[in-house]
Amino acid sequence: MSRLPLALVTAFSRRNALKIISGIQNFDRNSVKMVVQAADRGGATFVDIAADAELIAIVKANCSLPICVSAVEPQKLAEAVTNGADLVEIGNYDSYYAQGRIFTADEIIALTLETRALLPHTAISVTVPHTLPLDQQVALAEKLEEIGADIIQTEGGTSSAPVHAGVLGAIEKASPTLAAAYEIGRAVSIPVLCASGLTNITAPMAIASGASGVGVGSAVNQLNDVVSMIATVRALREAIDSKVTVKV
Repeated sequence: MSRLPLALVTAFSRRNALKIISGIQNFDRNSVKMVVQAADRGGATFVDIAADAELIAIVKANCSLPICVSAVEPQKLAEAVTNGADLVEIGNYDSYYAQGRIFTADEIIALTLETRALLPHTAISVTVPHTLPLDQQVALAEKLEEIGADIIQTEGGTSSAPVHAGVLGAIEKASPTLAAAYEIGRAVSIPVLCASGLTNITAPMAIASGASGVGVGSAVNQLNDVVSMIATVRALREAIDSKVTVKV
């Protein structure tokens, strides 16, 4: 039986899962509350928040969606499940890259094994670092599936350097994570969630590249009001559900 919440099983099978990310180091209660309210009202499939008991309680009071909690410390993830999280994510590394911390494949494997030992019945999503060459990303994803990961998440928005504005710039920014989704999606049988630098322009490209869903953070969590956040989530939902065929 799948460890994934039923809503995620359904969305991944339909290849239209939408995860809205508040940020692994975003502990601002009001910000997180607005993000998850927007996710709920805008049609997201699930939300992703930092590992914090008070945040989990806030989300449960303001959102009906499954709660994914992100951290890079297995014990924090286990505590989050005790506090009501539905699944966990080893990833959302962007803020750590800014601090100069880079995650190796061996480290990711060790974190996954430790988390699985602590949480044998909980779904685990693991981000494959974009700092690895693409062939090594694929190899790591295959190993993660082998040792019990339930979802592979891709990234890459921080590694791209768009040189154009508008639509072309959005595509340039998304290209690393789209490439990872394409290659990893062909190598593993578990769902691949394409994330990092995506917008309503590039979300359909992620699905066309082989992803079963998308994860979006900054396009929503950097906005200043819940109305704008809801509009952005709805635009993402409509883009994913549009069934537009995009060749990548």
